[in-house]
Amino acid sequence: MASLKNRNFLTLKDFTPDEIREFLDLAAYFKELKKAGTPHDKLRGKNVALIFEKTSTRTRCAFEVGAHDLGIQTTYLDSTGSQIGKKESIADTASVLGRMFDGIEYRGYGQERVEALAKYAEVPTWNGLTNEYHPTQILADMLTIREHLGTEKGQKFVYMGDARYNMGNSLMIGCAKLGLHFTACAPEKYWPNSELVEQCKEWAAESGGSITLSSDPKEAVKGANVIYTDVWVSMGEPDEVWAERIADLTPYKVTMEIMDLAAENAIFMHCLPAFHDHETTVGKEMGEKFHFDDMEVTDEVFQKYRTVLFDEAENRMHTIKAVMAATLGYEK
Repeated sequence: MASLKNRNFLTLKDFTPDEIREFLDLAAYFKELKKAGTPHDKLRGKNVALIFEKTSTRTRCAFEVGAHDLGIQTTYLDSTGSQIGKKESIADTASVLGRMFDGIEYRGYGQERVEALAKYAEVPTWNGLTNEYHPTQILADMLTIREHLGTEKGQKFVYMGDARYNMGNSLMIGCAKLGLHFTACAPEKYWPNSELVEQCKEWAAESGGSITLSSDPKEAVKGANVIYTDVWVSMGEPDEVWAERIADLTPYKVTMEIMDLAAENAIFMHCLPAFHDHETTVGKEMGEKFHFDDMEVTDEVFQKYRTVLFDEAENRMHTIKAVMAATLGYEK
């Protein structure tokens, strides 16, 4: 793991396929230790800052529990708990935090914010989610695919829905690097950035994978091993955005009909939270307003693949632990 020590973890673009697999192998190792109840707190004395300009369940818990297991102390800073970008520039905040902490996690808005933190902090900085990339989620996804399908390499992976932002971008990068056959299935205006698509095609050619863009859901999912989706609308977006996305993306909802077209061993995945029923305040409000029972995935599909989905959620902790450990110099 020497090549990973003191590295930032900002996007999977920065890592070779072998380095990404090192993270996955270390995560699997930590998962075995956790299940066996074997202590692995070799990073006692380390301190990390967790900056959350956007709230989270899985990312926050994964970093806090993972850090605790490694012996690391954490300090949580939400949007009201620091002056970052308000009374103090990101550069100045990073310079302060870099003097006090051994590592920094950032979850928030533009990628330029976490890039600036990394530049000025001079300690390992980890991307917990930005508008453009969500690399820790992709490690959890790949570990889950490995556990359920035996290997990530060679799998046919279809992402359904809005593929323009962090999940579509990061899944395409991860699949290209690790030799999966990635398809973004959406209306053309929801396809990923063409420049990133071309770069991913180059990586896929080297890894044995492929990149495909499709607007035909029934054709795209034929023989797929993994069908993946995410929410169509981010919190805080206006009602007109909901109306547009629902109209455009409803044909790309993951239903049992869609799953039946996939390979016999296919799994369904979602980074969560999911709008599969009315059991949330937002789900109920928007469901009643726009007359739907579910959005990006039906409840039938969600419940059938519930074990996979919550394995995937748990794996956030094991893979984030691996990222912290590898970059902070953990030695087995």
